[in-house]
Amino acid sequence: MNCNPTPSRRPAGGTILSPIAALNLEAAKGRCYYPGVTDRRTVRPPAVAGTFYPADAAELERMVRGFLEQAASPKAPYRDPRAAIAPHAGYIYSGPIAGSAFAPFAACARNIDTVILLGASHHVPYRGIAASSAGYFDTPLGSVPLDQELVERACTHPSVDYLEEAHAPEHSLEVELPFLQVLLGDFRIVPLLCGSVSFAETAEVLRLLWDRVADHGIIVVSSDLSHYLTYDAAQRLDRATAQAIERLDPDGIGEEQACGRIPIGGLLLLAHEKEWKVQTVDLRNSGDTSGLRTQVVGYGAFLFHE
Repeated sequence: MNCNPTPSRRPAGGTILSPIAALNLEAAKGRCYYPGVTDRRTVRPPAVAGTFYPADAAELERMVRGFLEQAASPKAPYRDPRAAIAPHAGYIYSGPIAGSAFAPFAACARNIDTVILLGASHHVPYRGIAASSAGYFDTPLGSVPLDQELVERACTHPSVDYLEEAHAPEHSLEVELPFLQVLLGDFRIVPLLCGSVSFAETAEVLRLLWDRVADHGIIVVSSDLSHYLTYDAAQRLDRATAQAIERLDPDGIGEEQACGRIPIGGLLLLAHEKEWKVQTVDLRNSGDTSGLRTQVVGYGAFLFHE
C-alpha cells in the first residue's frame, strides 16, 4: 500500500478459537450471542459508549477529530505505514495518545479498506484467539462491517475460533473504532482477541491475514502499557517497553509492561519478518493527561512503516 491518491477498495472477512478455562466453548460454537438473531448479519452493540467515550455521536466525533488534529508527529520520516499500536483507556486519559497513533494514516486513508484489529481479552479467560461471528460492530458513529472472508481465513488457524462471550463486554477493540470511523469512513474489520496464546501463534495468524490485505489494509494492536505505578516509575518502565518495541523484541516486554503484550509480540515478529521500521510517536501516561500522578497507567503510540 502506498500513500498516493489511488484508492483500491476491496472487501474481506474474519473468524476465532479453541479450548477454554471457565467457559464451555463447545456450547458457544455455532450459537449467536445476540438473542433472537441466528444469522451472520448480527450486530455487536457498543459495551462502553457513555463510559469510556461519549455516547452522543456529535460529541464523540468532535472529540476524536480534536485528538487527531492535536496529535504528535512522527519524529522521523516514514512511508507506507503498515501498523500501529494504540492505547484503549477512557478517552479523557488515553485519547490524545490514541490520536497520535492514528493520525499518520490520514495521508493514506482513502487507500485503506481493511483493518486487522487485535487486542487482549480483559474479561474472559481462554486458550487461543477469539474471533466474532457478528456481522457488524456498532458505535455511536454507526456500524462497522466485519470482513467475513478474512475472519473465516483466520479461523483456519488452529489457535483461532469463535467466542462471542469474549467480545461482548470487551473495550480494547471497541474504543479504537471511532478513530478509524472518523479517519477512514468506509472500511471493514477483522476483530481478534488474544487469550492464552504464544507470540508465534499470533504472528502466524497475522501473516495469514496480512498476505491478503497488504496493499489495502493496516494492522492495529490495542494495548495500554504499565498499570498503577507512580508517575516516575511508570515513565521508566514505559521507556523500557518502548525500547523493546523499537528493537522488535517481544521477549523484552514482561506481563507487567503491557496488557496487550501477546498481540504486540505477534506484531513485532511479523514486523521483523517484513523488515518494517517502528518508531515511538507518543509516550505518556494518565498523569500527563489527568494530572493525577500517584497511580497512573501508561500509554504509547507506535508506528510501523516501510
